[in-house]
Amino acid sequence: MDSPRWLPLESNPEVMTKFVSCLGMKPSWQFGDVYGLDPELLSLVPRPVCAVLLLFPVTEKYEAFKQEEEERLKGQGHGVSPDIYFIKQTIGNACGTIGLIHAVANNQAHLQFEPNSPLKKFLEQTAKMTPEERATFLEKDESIRVTHESSAQEGQTEAPSLDEKVNLHFIAFVNVGGQLYELDGRKPFPVVHGKTTEDTLLEDAVEVCKVFMARDPQEVRFTIIALSKDSF
Repeated sequence: MDSPRWLPLESNPEVMTKFVSCLGMKPSWQFGDVYGLDPELLSLVPRPVCAVLLLFPVTEKYEAFKQEEEERLKGQGHGVSPDIYFIKQTIGNACGTIGLIHAVANNQAHLQFEPNSPLKKFLEQTAKMTPEERATFLEKDESIRVTHESSAQEGQTEAPSLDEKVNLHFIAFVNVGGQLYELDGRKPFPVVHGKTTEDTLLEDAVEVCKVFMARDPQEVRFTIIALSKDSF
């Protein structure tokens, strides 16, 4: 049986904020663009930041690195906190929604939800599940699928067809227990990138984003989005 496919979500902060808002997250935190990586431009991003999303091209270089990283981490153990909420991606083109779930699920202490929030309900129902069980549960969650589809149609660029090959991918960076985690539903487990704090999460995540960019110096299709407390 083929795995389900969704329309890809555009890397548009307004679309993302509306998406989580439609699923019942209160708008006290909002997504916004990070316009550059130098300190002056990073200083323009409202604080605090509780999650960072990176959209990047999946190239041959990246796939080779991903394979090598997986083998290396499997061999040495990956020391992941049990407090991390991680979901595997089994739905084609759903990486935007997976990234948003990772950003929100690992910041529930900061974020607020409406009483009947479909997103909060999804997180509560899947709290004790494995990453694979969460993925299967998401496949059957109509409220999230429908909101994803309408959000995918709302971007500034025309949404590609369901079958079109999309080689851009979203991942999330979060701080759990003072560690910076990279959460990518295509990987078998979260990746730890060292220590971080609530105050330095953006700068620490951007350092990892720079490594992604350096791996493919010819590429320009990188977008960084921050989930911040203030309105952009």
